[in-house]
Amino acid sequence: MAKKKTPSTPATLILRRHEIPYSVHPYKYEPRGGTACSSRELGVDEHLVIKTLVMEDENAAPCIVLMHGDCSVSAKELARSIGCKSISPCQPDVAQRHTGYLTGGTSPFATRKTLPLYVEESILSLAQIYINAGRRGLLLKLAPKDLRTLLNPVPVQVATR
Repeated sequence: MAKKKTPSTPATLILRRHEIPYSVHPYKYEPRGGTACSSRELGVDEHLVIKTLVMEDENAAPCIVLMHGDCSVSAKELARSIGCKSISPCQPDVAQRHTGYLTGGTSPFATRKTLPLYVEESILSLAQIYINAGRRGLLLKLAPKDLRTLLNPVPVQVATR
């Protein structure tokens, strides 16, 4: 019996290089399906599926925000928290230029440019999370403590339901 090959992406390569334990979870990608689709396909709580959102401030300076799949980012609270006037999502082509990833497959690991990274504080208290592996239809399961160790995101409280 042939051994099944684990998909390789820039995100999985950096996790392997830093000896961060993770597991790969492929699912049937649906355009505009978002975390509702991936949580349904994998049979996991959408709160554990983490969105990687590329945003920009009033000067077009980009950043990444990690948010629970079942929550939204309060742009007003985020702007206040990081000290800018306003913040909004990047257009998909702009986000791709900053990260090197296609929309729907954006991972916070191994982005093309090093961007300021913010994480909804409550994500860090979860036992496990599912986060994009850098390819549409592919999530990684890992411990938030490892995300914190490798990426050192700034915790914020900007979630809305």
